[in-house]
Amino acid sequence: MSEKMITLENMVKTFGSVKAVSDVSLEIDKGEIRALIGENGSGKSTLSSLITGAQQADSGTIVYKGKEFASKGIVDAKQHGIAVLLQEKGTVDGLSVAENIFLGTENTCKGRWGVSRRRMNQKARKILAAIGAETILPETVVDRLSFEERKLIEVARALLDDPDLLIVDETTTALSMEGRNTIYQIIEKMKKENKTVIFISHDLEEVVRICDSASVLRDGKFIKTIYKEEMTPDYLRTLMIGRELDGHYYMGDRKDQGENDIVLRASGITWGYKLKEVSIELHRGEILGLGGLTECGMHELCKVIFGAIRPDSGSVEVICDGSAKKIHSCSDAINNKVAYLPKDRDAESLFTAASIQDNMTVTASEQVKKGIYLSPKKEEALAKEYVQSLSIKCSSEKQYVNELSG
Repeated sequence: MSEKMITLENMVKTFGSVKAVSDVSLEIDKGEIRALIGENGSGKSTLSSLITGAQQADSGTIVYKGKEFASKGIVDAKQHGIAVLLQEKGTVDGLSVAENIFLGTENTCKGRWGVSRRRMNQKARKILAAIGAETILPETVVDRLSFEERKLIEVARALLDDPDLLIVDETTTALSMEGRNTIYQIIEKMKKENKTVIFISHDLEEVVRICDSASVLRDGKFIKTIYKEEMTPDYLRTLMIGRELDGHYYMGDRKDQGENDIVLRASGITWGYKLKEVSIELHRGEILGLGGLTECGMHELCKVIFGAIRPDSGSVEVICDGSAKKIHSCSDAINNKVAYLPKDRDAESLFTAASIQDNMTVTASEQVKKGIYLSPKKEEALAKEYVQSLSIKCSSEKQYVNELSG
């Protein structure tokens, strides 16, 4: 009989009138890779936050390694052998790689006169080498590193204390194939050592490939756990949405696209060493995908199109009713109904110290003006309108953005 690593019994967590987790019970064995899947808002990340103690459950019991367990927070969970890798950025600007790895555990690097940076750097170098990231120098300030390199630093920090339970919460989404393979190797190593991984991902092909089992959540409720022999992407999708899927999922080629259908054109874009004479056209009703390896320039191209980066040469224009309007700045893009959702949303998309209301209305100053001032009432009304139109479940538009991490 398999030995249980963690058991969740009747877990409940509410935010205002919303039940994010509703009476969820799960058992996960030692040596098991368990996927936790569901649509956005299904309760996956909230449930993982209850395990780590980042959020406290309203009710329910956690039994971890045979004993009842209630974490007081992520640091406490880590001390008990539970580590988590999050989708959001988890490194601290202004600190070195080594300082980020040993954040909160600096005392393990003590020398004669307090914390020894030399000893910290030596230890960090060994940890980075162990996960295949030896090219990242411990002395480097993290601000100089790419998003993916910073993720690998978080991996090193999570594995610092050799955890028995690792929660991977949408971490692979933002990584290249090389970065993903690093995570996969760590997961496989933990399985061989009879440790446990809870793997949260929207990539169902990835889930089927690396996980032993999958537990499905829907609207905060536990639906079903299925095992390797049953797992297919289509069956997992059916369980996630609660109905059979049929029909075609992809748009076919459009044969009638012509010059009059072009709504956006980027011509001869050159920027530094990343972009060399790149030209693309986007047609009405078209979804155009950009793909490539890490540092290939696809993210920079999007920033050029949005006006956040000024290219060395080339131009971007939006075409409406036969009239072409050049994009030179973010204001130009916004005024011409171009929106941008960046890869690193915490650093480039959100003002994390501001309210949800302020974040939602920051680009709509003309709509909320009253004379020369911004009207708080108009801001609130517009934010509520956005919330209702997007069906966002939120108890108050004035909650802080960083409260949404669960």
